[in-house]
Amino acid sequence: MGAANTLLGMRKSLTIGLGRAFADLRKTAADQAKLSRTERYMSSKVVFGLIALMFILMCFLYIHISGLIWPAILAAVVMLVVGFFFATVSGSLVGFIGSSNNPVSGLTLSTLLIAALLMVSLGVSGTPGVATVLGVAAVVCVSSSVAGELLQDFKVGYILGGTPRRIQIAELIAVVVASLVMYWPLYLLNTAFGFGSRQLSAPQAGLMATLAIGIVGGDMPWPLVVVGIFFGIGMIMMQVRSPMLVAVGMYLPFETTFAIFLGGVFRSLGDWLAKRRGLNQAQMARVENAGVLTASGLIAGESVFGLLWAGLIALGYATSSQRVLQLLEEWARKITGARIFADPLYLAGMIVMAVLAALMIWLPLTSAGDPSEPAPPTAMM
Repeated sequence: MGAANTLLGMRKSLTIGLGRAFADLRKTAADQAKLSRTERYMSSKVVFGLIALMFILMCFLYIHISGLIWPAILAAVVMLVVGFFFATVSGSLVGFIGSSNNPVSGLTLSTLLIAALLMVSLGVSGTPGVATVLGVAAVVCVSSSVAGELLQDFKVGYILGGTPRRIQIAELIAVVVASLVMYWPLYLLNTAFGFGSRQLSAPQAGLMATLAIGIVGGDMPWPLVVVGIFFGIGMIMMQVRSPMLVAVGMYLPFETTFAIFLGGVFRSLGDWLAKRRGLNQAQMARVENAGVLTASGLIAGESVFGLLWAGLIALGYATSSQRVLQLLEEWARKITGARIFADPLYLAGMIVMAVLAALMIWLPLTSAGDPSEPAPPTAMM
Protein backbone atom coordinates (compact mmCIF):
# COMPACT_ATOMS: atom_id res chain seq x y z
CA MET A 1 0.00 0.00 0.00
CA GLY A 2 2.84 2.38 0.81
CA ALA A 3 4.54 1.72 -2.52
CA ALA A 4 1.26 2.09 -4.44
CA ASN A 5 0.52 5.38 -2.69
CA THR A 6 3.99 6.74 -3.51
CA LEU A 7 3.67 5.72 -7.17
CA LEU A 8 0.24 7.36 -7.36
CA GLY A 9 1.69 10.63 -6.13
CA MET A 10 4.53 10.39 -8.65
CA ARG A 11 2.47 9.49 -11.72
CA LYS A 12 3.12 12.83 -13.46
CA SER A 13 6.87 12.69 -12.80
CA LEU A 14 7.00 9.10 -14.04
CA THR A 15 5.18 9.98 -17.24
CA ILE A 16 7.48 12.95 -17.92
CA GLY A 17 10.60 10.89 -17.18
CA LEU A 18 9.57 8.05 -19.48
CA GLY A 19 8.69 10.53 -22.20
CA ARG A 20 12.14 12.09 -21.99
CA ALA A 21 13.84 8.68 -22.04
CA PHE A 22 12.02 7.57 -25.21
CA ALA A 23 12.54 10.98 -26.82
CA ASP A 24 16.26 10.61 -26.16
CA LEU A 25 16.26 7.52 -28.37
CA ARG A 26 15.63 9.77 -31.37
CA LYS A 27 18.47 12.16 -30.54
CA THR A 28 21.65 12.09 -32.59
CA ALA A 29 25.23 12.61 -31.44
CA ALA A 30 25.00 16.21 -32.65
CA ASP A 31 21.96 16.79 -30.42
CA GLN A 32 23.81 15.35 -27.43
CA ALA A 33 26.79 17.62 -28.11
CA LYS A 34 24.57 20.70 -27.85
CA LEU A 35 23.76 19.90 -24.23
CA SER A 36 25.86 21.42 -21.46
CA ARG A 37 28.24 19.10 -19.64
CA THR A 38 26.10 18.98 -16.48
CA GLU A 39 23.06 17.84 -18.51
CA ARG A 40 24.67 14.96 -20.39
CA TYR A 41 23.37 11.58 -19.22
CA MET A 42 24.20 8.14 -20.50
CA SER A 43 22.49 7.48 -23.83
CA SER A 44 19.05 5.92 -23.50
CA LYS A 45 20.05 3.46 -26.23
CA VAL A 46 22.85 2.17 -24.01
CA VAL A 47 20.60 2.08 -20.93
CA PHE A 48 17.80 0.17 -22.66
CA GLY A 49 20.36 -2.13 -24.29
CA LEU A 50 21.88 -3.04 -20.92
CA ILE A 51 18.40 -3.59 -19.47
CA ALA A 52 17.56 -5.93 -22.35
CA LEU A 53 20.82 -7.84 -21.83
CA MET A 54 20.16 -8.31 -18.11
CA PHE A 55 16.57 -9.36 -18.85
CA ILE A 56 17.77 -12.13 -21.17
CA LEU A 57 20.38 -13.32 -18.67
CA MET A 58 17.81 -13.41 -15.85
CA CYS A 59 15.41 -15.38 -18.07
CA PHE A 60 18.06 -18.08 -18.46
CA LEU A 61 18.73 -18.03 -14.71
CA TYR A 62 15.06 -18.39 -13.78
CA ILE A 63 14.64 -21.19 -16.33
CA HIS A 64 17.59 -22.96 -14.72
CA ILE A 65 16.07 -22.51 -11.25
CA SER A 66 12.47 -23.49 -12.02
CA GLY A 67 13.00 -25.89 -14.92
CA LEU A 68 10.05 -24.23 -16.73
CA ILE A 69 10.28 -21.82 -19.64
CA TRP A 70 7.16 -19.65 -19.68
CA PRO A 71 6.81 -19.20 -15.91
CA ALA A 72 10.48 -18.20 -15.78
CA ILE A 73 10.04 -15.64 -18.56
CA LEU A 74 6.96 -14.18 -16.84
CA ALA A 75 8.94 -14.00 -13.60
CA ALA A 76 11.61 -12.02 -15.44
CA VAL A 77 8.92 -9.69 -16.82
CA VAL A 78 7.62 -9.12 -13.28
CA MET A 79 11.20 -8.45 -12.18
CA LEU A 80 11.60 -5.85 -14.95
CA VAL A 81 8.30 -4.01 -14.46
CA VAL A 82 8.19 -4.05 -10.67
CA GLY A 83 11.89 -3.27 -10.48
CA PHE A 84 11.40 -0.14 -12.58
CA PHE A 85 8.54 1.23 -10.48
CA PHE A 86 10.04 0.31 -7.12
CA ALA A 87 13.38 1.83 -8.09
CA THR A 88 11.42 5.04 -8.65
CA VAL A 89 9.80 4.74 -5.21
CA SER A 90 13.18 4.11 -3.61
CA GLY A 91 14.74 7.13 -5.29
CA SER A 92 11.86 9.34 -4.20
CA LEU A 93 11.96 8.21 -0.56
CA VAL A 94 15.75 8.61 -0.42
CA GLY A 95 15.31 12.17 -1.67
CA PHE A 96 12.85 12.90 1.16
CA ILE A 97 14.38 10.95 4.04
CA GLY A 98 17.91 9.79 3.15
CA SER A 99 19.44 6.51 2.03
CA SER A 100 19.93 5.20 5.58
CA ASN A 101 16.15 4.93 5.87
CA ASN A 102 15.54 3.53 2.39
CA PRO A 103 12.73 0.94 2.91
CA VAL A 104 14.31 -1.64 0.61
CA SER A 105 12.96 -4.56 2.63
CA GLY A 106 9.40 -3.24 2.34
CA LEU A 107 9.71 -2.89 -1.42
CA THR A 108 11.26 -6.34 -1.64
CA LEU A 109 8.40 -7.87 0.35
CA SER A 110 5.88 -6.25 -1.98
CA THR A 111 7.74 -7.73 -4.96
CA LEU A 112 7.81 -11.10 -3.28
CA LEU A 113 4.03 -11.10 -2.82
CA ILE A 114 3.46 -10.26 -6.49
CA ALA A 115 5.96 -12.83 -7.78
CA ALA A 116 4.71 -15.56 -5.44
CA LEU A 117 1.08 -15.06 -6.47
CA LEU A 118 2.15 -15.23 -10.12
CA MET A 119 4.02 -18.51 -9.55
CA VAL A 120 1.02 -20.01 -7.76
CA SER A 121 -1.34 -18.94 -10.56
CA LEU A 122 0.95 -20.64 -13.09
CA GLY A 123 1.04 -23.85 -11.07
CA VAL A 124 4.69 -23.59 -10.03
CA SER A 125 5.24 -25.01 -6.54
CA GLY A 126 7.86 -26.59 -4.33
CA THR A 127 11.49 -25.56 -3.96
CA PRO A 128 11.87 -24.35 -7.60
CA GLY A 129 8.92 -21.99 -7.17
CA VAL A 130 10.25 -20.59 -3.88
CA ALA A 131 13.74 -20.16 -5.36
CA THR A 132 12.34 -18.32 -8.40
CA VAL A 133 10.28 -15.99 -6.21
CA LEU A 134 13.29 -15.19 -4.03
CA GLY A 135 15.37 -14.64 -7.19
CA VAL A 136 12.90 -12.04 -8.47
CA ALA A 137 12.77 -10.35 -5.07
CA ALA A 138 16.58 -10.30 -4.83
CA VAL A 139 16.98 -8.48 -8.16
CA VAL A 140 14.34 -5.87 -7.25
CA CYS A 141 15.98 -5.46 -3.83
CA VAL A 142 19.34 -4.68 -5.43
CA SER A 143 17.84 -2.35 -8.06
CA SER A 144 15.97 -0.38 -5.37
CA SER A 145 19.12 -0.07 -3.27
CA VAL A 146 21.22 1.09 -6.22
CA ALA A 147 18.49 3.53 -7.32
CA GLY A 148 18.54 5.24 -3.93
CA GLU A 149 22.33 5.50 -3.91
CA LEU A 150 22.37 6.78 -7.51
CA LEU A 151 19.92 9.55 -6.65
CA GLN A 152 22.17 10.58 -3.77
CA ASP A 153 25.17 10.60 -6.11
CA PHE A 154 23.24 12.72 -8.60
CA LYS A 155 22.40 15.17 -5.83
CA VAL A 156 26.02 15.51 -4.76
CA GLY A 157 27.08 15.75 -8.42
CA TYR A 158 24.55 18.52 -9.01
CA ILE A 159 25.88 20.47 -6.01
CA LEU A 160 29.51 20.04 -7.08
CA GLY A 161 28.90 20.47 -10.81
CA GLY A 162 29.57 16.88 -11.83
CA THR A 163 28.73 15.17 -15.12
CA PRO A 164 25.69 12.82 -14.78
CA ARG A 165 27.01 10.44 -17.47
CA ARG A 166 30.25 9.87 -15.57
CA ILE A 167 28.32 9.35 -12.35
CA GLN A 168 26.27 6.64 -14.06
CA ILE A 169 29.38 4.92 -15.40
CA ALA A 170 31.03 5.04 -11.98
CA GLU A 171 27.88 3.54 -10.44
CA LEU A 172 27.93 0.64 -12.93
CA ILE A 173 31.58 -0.06 -12.12
CA ALA A 174 30.82 0.12 -8.39
CA VAL A 175 27.98 -2.40 -8.70
CA VAL A 176 30.20 -4.89 -10.56
CA VAL A 177 33.07 -4.51 -8.09
CA ALA A 178 30.74 -4.80 -5.09
CA SER A 179 29.20 -7.96 -6.55
CA LEU A 180 32.64 -9.54 -6.80
CA VAL A 181 33.72 -8.44 -3.33
CA MET A 182 30.57 -8.92 -1.21
CA TYR A 183 30.77 -12.71 -1.25
CA TRP A 184 33.69 -12.71 1.16
CA PRO A 185 32.18 -10.54 3.93
CA LEU A 186 28.98 -12.59 3.75
CA TYR A 187 30.98 -15.82 3.92
CA LEU A 188 32.91 -14.46 6.91
CA LEU A 189 29.75 -13.42 8.75
CA ASN A 190 28.08 -16.77 8.12
CA THR A 191 31.18 -18.64 9.30
CA ALA A 192 31.45 -16.58 12.49
CA PHE A 193 27.80 -16.28 13.51
CA GLY A 194 25.60 -18.16 11.04
CA PHE A 195 22.68 -16.44 9.37
CA GLY A 196 19.54 -16.86 11.44
CA SER A 197 21.39 -16.98 14.77
CA ARG A 198 20.87 -14.50 17.60
CA GLN A 199 23.99 -12.54 16.60
CA LEU A 200 22.96 -12.46 12.93
CA SER A 201 19.20 -12.85 12.99
CA ALA A 202 18.55 -11.32 9.52
CA PRO A 203 14.82 -10.68 10.20
CA GLN A 204 14.10 -9.31 6.72
CA ALA A 205 15.54 -12.35 4.98
CA GLY A 206 13.69 -14.68 7.37
CA LEU A 207 10.38 -12.94 6.75
CA MET A 208 10.88 -13.07 2.98
CA ALA A 209 11.65 -16.79 3.06
CA THR A 210 8.62 -17.41 5.28
CA LEU A 211 6.31 -15.50 2.93
CA ALA A 212 7.65 -17.22 -0.18
CA ILE A 213 7.27 -20.68 1.35
CA GLY A 214 3.83 -19.82 2.74
CA ILE A 215 2.37 -18.49 -0.52
CA VAL A 216 3.90 -21.06 -2.87
CA GLY A 217 3.15 -23.87 -0.42
CA GLY A 218 -0.45 -22.75 0.10
CA ASP A 219 -0.02 -22.15 3.84
CA MET A 220 -0.22 -18.36 3.99
CA PRO A 221 -2.15 -16.54 6.79
CA TRP A 222 -3.99 -14.23 4.39
CA PRO A 223 -6.12 -12.56 7.12
CA LEU A 224 -2.92 -11.01 8.51
CA VAL A 225 -1.99 -9.71 5.06
CA VAL A 226 -5.46 -8.17 4.63
CA VAL A 227 -5.17 -6.54 8.06
CA GLY A 228 -1.83 -5.09 6.97
CA ILE A 229 -3.42 -3.70 3.81
CA PHE A 230 -6.14 -1.91 5.77
CA PHE A 231 -3.56 -0.72 8.28
CA GLY A 232 -1.63 0.84 5.39
CA ILE A 233 -4.80 2.49 4.08
CA GLY A 234 -5.44 3.90 7.56
CA MET A 235 -1.95 5.42 7.75
CA ILE A 236 -2.37 6.95 4.28
CA MET A 237 -5.69 8.50 5.35
CA MET A 238 -3.96 9.90 8.46
CA GLN A 239 -1.35 11.40 6.09
CA VAL A 240 1.58 9.56 7.63
CA ARG A 241 4.65 10.74 5.74
CA SER A 242 5.97 7.25 4.98
CA PRO A 243 3.60 4.38 5.86
CA MET A 244 6.12 1.88 4.50
CA LEU A 245 8.79 2.94 7.01
CA VAL A 246 6.29 2.57 9.87
CA ALA A 247 5.34 -0.92 8.72
CA VAL A 248 8.96 -2.01 8.27
CA GLY A 249 9.78 -0.78 11.77
CA MET A 250 7.02 -2.96 13.24
CA TYR A 251 8.71 -6.26 12.40
CA LEU A 252 12.35 -5.29 12.92
CA PRO A 253 13.95 -6.41 16.22
CA PHE A 254 13.58 -3.96 19.09
CA GLU A 255 17.35 -3.64 19.54
CA THR A 256 17.58 -2.38 15.95
CA THR A 257 14.81 0.19 16.10
CA PHE A 258 15.82 1.40 19.59
CA ALA A 259 19.24 2.36 18.28
CA ILE A 260 17.49 4.60 15.72
CA PHE A 261 15.38 6.07 18.55
CA LEU A 262 18.52 6.89 20.56
CA GLY A 263 19.99 8.61 17.53
CA GLY A 264 16.86 10.76 17.35
CA VAL A 265 17.20 11.62 21.05
CA PHE A 266 20.83 12.70 20.51
CA ARG A 267 19.77 14.83 17.55
CA SER A 268 17.00 16.49 19.59
CA LEU A 269 19.42 17.32 22.41
CA GLY A 270 21.86 18.79 19.91
CA ASP A 271 19.13 20.94 18.30
CA TRP A 272 17.99 22.14 21.73
CA LEU A 273 21.52 23.18 22.70
CA ALA A 274 22.01 24.89 19.33
CA LYS A 275 18.85 26.96 19.82
CA ARG A 276 19.92 27.90 23.35
CA ARG A 277 23.17 29.24 21.93
CA GLY A 278 21.20 31.42 19.52
CA LEU A 279 22.71 30.03 16.31
CA ASN A 280 21.40 31.53 13.07
CA GLN A 281 20.14 29.58 10.04
CA ALA A 282 23.57 29.30 8.40
CA GLN A 283 25.15 27.99 11.58
CA MET A 284 22.30 25.52 12.08
CA ALA A 285 22.90 24.21 8.53
CA ARG A 286 26.59 23.66 9.30
CA VAL A 287 25.69 21.91 12.55
CA GLU A 288 23.26 19.64 10.68
CA ASN A 289 25.85 18.79 8.02
CA ALA A 290 28.45 17.95 10.64
CA GLY A 291 25.94 15.79 12.50
CA VAL A 292 24.99 13.88 9.33
CA LEU A 293 28.66 13.28 8.48
CA THR A 294 29.39 12.12 12.04
CA ALA A 295 26.46 9.71 11.99
CA SER A 296 27.48 8.43 8.55
CA GLY A 297 30.98 7.75 9.81
CA LEU A 298 29.61 5.84 12.79
CA ILE A 299 27.41 3.71 10.52
CA ALA A 300 30.36 2.83 8.29
CA GLY A 301 32.65 2.31 11.28
CA GLU A 302 30.18 -0.04 12.97
CA SER A 303 29.98 -2.12 9.81
CA VAL A 304 33.77 -2.34 9.48
CA PHE A 305 34.20 -3.23 13.15
CA GLY A 306 31.49 -5.88 12.85
CA LEU A 307 33.43 -7.51 10.02
CA LEU A 308 36.67 -7.35 12.02
CA TRP A 309 34.97 -8.98 15.01
CA ALA A 310 33.52 -11.67 12.76
CA GLY A 311 37.02 -12.29 11.42
CA LEU A 312 38.39 -12.70 14.96
CA ILE A 313 35.65 -15.20 15.77
CA ALA A 314 36.17 -17.11 12.53
CA LEU A 315 39.93 -17.32 13.23
CA GLY A 316 39.41 -18.38 16.85
CA TYR A 317 40.77 -15.23 18.54
CA ALA A 318 37.47 -14.04 20.01
CA THR A 319 37.58 -16.67 22.77
CA SER A 320 40.85 -15.17 24.02
CA SER A 321 39.32 -11.67 24.03
CA GLN A 322 36.32 -12.84 26.04
CA ARG A 323 38.67 -14.53 28.51
CA VAL A 324 40.52 -11.24 29.05
CA LEU A 325 37.21 -9.52 29.83
CA GLN A 326 36.32 -12.24 32.30
CA LEU A 327 39.68 -11.81 34.07
CA LEU A 328 39.08 -8.07 34.33
CA GLU A 329 35.65 -8.70 35.83
CA GLU A 330 37.10 -11.13 38.38
CA TRP A 331 39.80 -8.62 39.29
CA ALA A 332 37.18 -5.86 39.79
CA ARG A 333 35.11 -8.20 41.96
CA LYS A 334 38.09 -8.97 44.21
CA ILE A 335 38.71 -5.26 44.75
CA THR A 336 35.08 -4.16 45.28
CA GLY A 337 33.85 -7.36 46.88
CA ALA A 338 30.80 -7.46 44.60
CA ARG A 339 30.02 -8.31 41.02
CA ILE A 340 29.52 -5.12 39.02
CA PHE A 341 27.38 -6.58 36.26
CA ALA A 342 26.27 -10.09 35.37
CA ASP A 343 27.70 -9.46 31.91
CA PRO A 344 31.02 -7.57 31.94
CA LEU A 345 30.31 -6.19 28.46
CA TYR A 346 27.24 -4.33 29.72
CA LEU A 347 29.26 -1.72 31.63
CA ALA A 348 31.56 -1.21 28.67
CA GLY A 349 28.53 -0.76 26.42
CA MET A 350 27.06 1.93 28.68
CA ILE A 351 30.36 3.80 28.70
CA VAL A 352 30.63 3.62 24.91
CA MET A 353 27.04 4.83 24.57
CA ALA A 354 27.77 7.86 26.77
CA VAL A 355 30.89 8.66 24.71
CA LEU A 356 28.90 8.37 21.48
CA ALA A 357 26.20 10.69 22.83
CA ALA A 358 28.80 13.30 23.78
CA LEU A 359 30.51 12.95 20.39
CA MET A 360 27.33 13.25 18.32
CA ILE A 361 26.19 16.32 20.27
CA TRP A 362 29.48 18.15 20.90
CA LEU A 363 31.21 17.65 17.54
CA PRO A 364 28.43 19.18 15.36
CA LEU A 365 28.04 22.14 17.76
CA THR A 366 31.75 22.97 17.40
CA SER A 367 31.27 23.17 13.62
CA ALA A 368 28.77 26.06 13.77
CA GLY A 369 31.37 28.53 12.50
CA ASP A 370 31.06 32.27 12.18
CA PRO A 371 27.51 33.74 12.07
CA SER A 372 28.41 35.90 9.05
CA GLU A 373 29.37 32.95 6.81
CA PRO A 374 26.77 31.79 4.22
CA ALA A 375 24.88 28.54 4.73
CA PRO A 376 26.37 25.44 3.04
CA PRO A 377 24.34 22.92 0.93
CA THR A 378 22.41 20.61 3.25
CA ALA A 379 23.77 17.05 3.43
CA MET A 380 21.48 14.00 3.52
CA MET A 381 22.25 10.47 4.64
